[in-house]
Amino acid sequence: MNKLLATLIAAFVATGAYAQTATTETNTKAVVKAEARAEADVAKAEAKEMKAAAKADEKATKAVADAQEKKAKAHAKAVKAHANAAENISHADADDRAKAVARAEEKVSKANLKAEKAMIKADEKSLKVQVDAAADKAQAAAKTEQVRAEAMADVHKAAAK
Repeated sequence: MNKLLATLIAAFVATGAYAQTATTETNTKAVVKAEARAEADVAKAEAKEMKAAAKADEKATKAVADAQEKKAKAHAKAVKAHANAAENISHADADDRAKAVARAEEKVSKANLKAEKAMIKADEKSLKVQVDAAADKAQAAAKTEQVRAEAMADVHKAAAK
């Protein structure tokens, strides 16, 4: 009984392998062509994705550098306003010193506020550009995945013929 069962199983496997081999030989050329096209399409899509990612990274880096520059300028203006206020206090008469201190404090607070606003605005713009860059990279990755999926579908379609 075991020998009979083993023979039947072997015959089934051999028949299946023979039938599959016959089908595979006719489709091999089409599958190879489809795989080659798929690889080429995926390579192009990956190259586009890398280019888009590099461009997005460059945008983000430039935005951060611009923000740092604007923040440095705002800080320098605030420091200059502080120095002018301190100079005005030092040049004031003894009688007018209290008024000069009050005016200097007001100038310093205005300069600080202006600098803070400029810094916040620079950071906000920088973050917007970074978010846009991340979105661009994500879209490029999604397009690449779409090309991969379409390529695999083409290969499977060719194999099914």
